Amino acid sequence: MEQNFKIKVNDSFYNNFKSSDINELDVIKLSKSKFHVINNHKSFDIKIEKSDFLKKEYIIQVNSNNYTIKISNQLDILIKEMGLSIGSAKKINDIKAPMPGLILSVNVKEKQKIKEGETLLILEAMKMENAIASPKDGVIKTIHIKSGGTVEKGELMIEFE
Repeated sequence: MEQNFKIKVNDSFYNNFKSSDINELDVIKLSKSKFHVINNHKSFDIKIEKSDFLKKEYIIQVNSNNYTIKISNQLDILIKEMGLSIGSAKKINDIKAPMPGLILSVNVKEKQKIKEGETLLILEAMKMENAIASPKDGVIKTIHIKSGGTVEKGELMIEFE
Protein backbone atom coordinates (compact mmCIF):
# COMPACT_ATOMS: atom_id res chain seq x y z
CA MET A 1 0.00 0.00 0.00
CA GLU A 2 1.34 3.38 -1.02
CA GLN A 3 2.16 5.63 1.95
CA ASN A 4 2.60 9.39 1.90
CA PHE A 5 5.11 11.27 4.03
CA LYS A 6 5.65 14.97 4.69
CA ILE A 7 9.27 15.91 5.31
CA LYS A 8 10.17 19.14 7.11
CA VAL A 9 13.78 20.27 6.71
CA ASN A 10 15.30 22.86 9.09
CA ASP A 11 11.80 24.00 10.18
CA SER A 12 11.28 25.83 6.90
CA PHE A 13 11.27 23.62 3.80
CA TYR A 14 8.54 21.03 3.21
CA ASN A 15 8.50 18.18 0.74
CA ASN A 16 6.08 15.33 0.13
CA PHE A 17 7.24 11.80 -0.59
CA LYS A 18 5.50 8.57 -1.43
CA SER A 19 6.91 5.23 -0.33
CA SER A 20 7.47 4.43 -4.04
CA ASP A 21 9.67 7.57 -4.37
CA ILE A 22 11.85 6.37 -1.52
CA ASN A 23 12.08 2.86 -2.97
CA GLU A 24 13.33 4.27 -6.28
CA LEU A 25 16.42 5.85 -4.69
CA ASP A 26 19.74 4.16 -5.46
CA VAL A 27 21.10 3.64 -1.93
CA ILE A 28 24.23 1.86 -0.75
CA LYS A 29 24.60 1.35 3.00
CA LEU A 30 28.24 1.97 3.91
CA SER A 31 27.88 1.53 7.69
CA LYS A 32 25.21 1.72 10.38
CA SER A 33 24.87 5.48 9.91
CA LYS A 34 26.50 6.24 6.53
CA PHE A 35 24.91 5.90 3.10
CA HIS A 36 25.71 6.77 -0.50
CA VAL A 37 22.66 7.87 -2.51
CA ILE A 38 22.24 8.60 -6.20
CA ASN A 39 19.10 10.52 -7.14
CA ASN A 40 18.45 12.16 -10.52
CA HIS A 41 22.04 11.41 -11.57
CA LYS A 42 23.42 13.28 -8.54
CA SER A 43 25.60 11.65 -5.89
CA PHE A 44 25.12 12.28 -2.15
CA ASP A 45 27.10 11.13 0.89
CA ILE A 46 24.70 10.93 3.83
CA LYS A 47 25.44 10.39 7.50
CA ILE A 48 22.83 10.11 10.23
CA GLU A 49 24.23 12.26 13.05
CA LYS A 50 21.35 11.87 15.51
CA SER A 51 18.03 10.04 15.43
CA ASP A 52 14.96 10.16 17.66
CA PHE A 53 12.69 7.45 16.30
CA LEU A 54 9.82 8.19 18.70
CA LYS A 55 9.66 11.87 17.73
CA LYS A 56 10.50 11.07 14.08
CA GLU A 57 13.31 13.64 14.14
CA TYR A 58 16.75 13.17 12.60
CA ILE A 59 19.86 15.23 12.09
CA ILE A 60 21.62 14.20 8.91
CA GLN A 61 24.73 15.37 7.13
CA VAL A 62 24.46 15.54 3.34
CA ASN A 63 27.72 16.29 1.53
CA SER A 64 29.11 18.06 4.66
CA ASN A 65 25.93 20.14 5.30
CA ASN A 66 23.77 19.40 8.37
CA TYR A 67 19.96 19.27 8.18
CA THR A 68 17.28 18.68 10.80
CA ILE A 69 14.59 16.41 9.35
CA LYS A 70 11.10 15.82 10.79
CA ILE A 71 8.96 13.13 9.18
CA SER A 72 5.17 12.94 9.34
CA ASN A 73 3.15 10.04 8.02
CA GLN A 74 -0.53 10.08 7.02
CA LEU A 75 -1.72 9.47 10.59
CA ASP A 76 0.45 12.31 11.97
CA ILE A 77 -0.95 14.67 9.32
CA LEU A 78 -4.55 13.62 10.07
CA ILE A 79 -4.09 14.13 13.81
CA LYS A 80 -2.71 17.63 13.20
CA GLU A 81 -5.55 18.49 10.80
CA MET A 82 -8.07 17.36 13.46
CA GLY A 83 -6.56 19.89 15.87
CA LEU A 84 -5.19 17.32 18.27
CA SER A 85 -1.79 18.20 19.65
CA ILE A 86 1.01 16.36 21.38
CA GLY A 87 0.23 18.43 24.47
CA SER A 88 -3.18 16.82 24.79
CA ALA A 89 -1.64 13.38 24.49
CA LYS A 90 0.59 14.15 27.49
CA LYS A 91 -2.50 13.98 29.76
CA ILE A 92 -2.73 10.22 29.30
CA ASN A 93 -2.80 8.53 32.69
CA ASP A 94 -2.95 4.92 31.61
CA ILE A 95 -1.69 2.54 28.97
CA LYS A 96 -4.24 0.28 27.28
CA ALA A 97 -3.47 -2.60 24.95
CA PRO A 98 -3.42 -1.34 21.36
CA MET A 99 -4.16 -4.88 20.13
CA PRO A 100 -4.66 -8.37 21.57
CA GLY A 101 -1.44 -10.18 22.37
CA LEU A 102 0.95 -11.88 24.76
CA ILE A 103 2.97 -9.91 27.34
CA LEU A 104 6.61 -10.99 26.86
CA SER A 105 8.05 -8.74 29.56
CA VAL A 106 7.12 -5.95 31.94
CA ASN A 107 10.09 -3.62 32.31
CA VAL A 108 8.78 -1.40 35.14
CA LYS A 109 7.58 -1.73 38.75
CA GLU A 110 4.91 0.08 40.73
CA LYS A 111 6.10 3.42 42.22
CA GLN A 112 8.99 3.52 39.69
CA LYS A 113 9.80 6.90 38.14
CA ILE A 114 9.95 6.72 34.35
CA LYS A 115 10.87 9.06 31.51
CA GLU A 116 9.00 9.74 28.28
CA GLY A 117 9.95 7.17 25.64
CA GLU A 118 11.17 4.59 28.17
CA THR A 119 10.04 1.05 27.29
CA LEU A 120 7.33 -0.08 29.71
CA LEU A 121 6.63 -3.54 28.30
CA ILE A 122 7.01 -5.81 25.30
CA LEU A 123 3.77 -7.02 23.69
CA GLU A 124 3.83 -9.82 21.11
CA ALA A 125 1.04 -9.48 18.59
CA MET A 126 0.72 -11.08 15.16
CA LYS A 127 4.15 -12.72 15.65
CA MET A 128 5.84 -9.33 16.10
CA GLU A 129 7.37 -7.87 19.24
CA ASN A 130 6.06 -4.37 20.03
CA ALA A 131 7.86 -2.17 22.56
CA ILE A 132 5.25 -0.07 24.36
CA ALA A 133 6.86 3.20 25.47
CA SER A 134 5.79 5.75 28.05
CA PRO A 135 4.00 8.75 26.52
CA LYS A 136 5.23 11.02 29.33
CA ASP A 137 7.47 11.38 32.37
CA GLY A 138 5.77 10.07 35.47
CA VAL A 139 5.45 7.47 38.19
CA ILE A 140 3.90 4.03 37.75
CA LYS A 141 0.80 3.73 39.97
CA THR A 142 -0.53 0.25 39.15
CA ILE A 143 0.49 -2.60 36.85
CA HIS A 144 -2.46 -4.76 35.76
CA ILE A 145 -0.50 -7.29 33.67
CA LYS A 146 2.14 -9.98 34.15
CA SER A 147 4.81 -11.47 31.90
CA GLY A 148 3.36 -14.47 30.10
CA GLY A 149 -0.20 -13.15 30.39
CA THR A 150 -2.46 -12.16 27.54
CA VAL A 151 -4.39 -8.95 26.89
CA GLU A 152 -7.31 -7.97 24.72
CA LYS A 153 -7.50 -4.76 22.70
CA GLY A 154 -8.30 -1.81 24.97
CA GLU A 155 -7.50 -3.70 28.18
CA LEU A 156 -5.93 -1.55 30.91
CA MET A 157 -2.27 -2.53 31.37
CA ILE A 158 -0.53 0.27 33.35
CA GLU A 159 -1.73 3.33 35.28
CA PHE A 160 0.29 6.47 36.07
CA GLU A 161 0.03 8.56 39.26
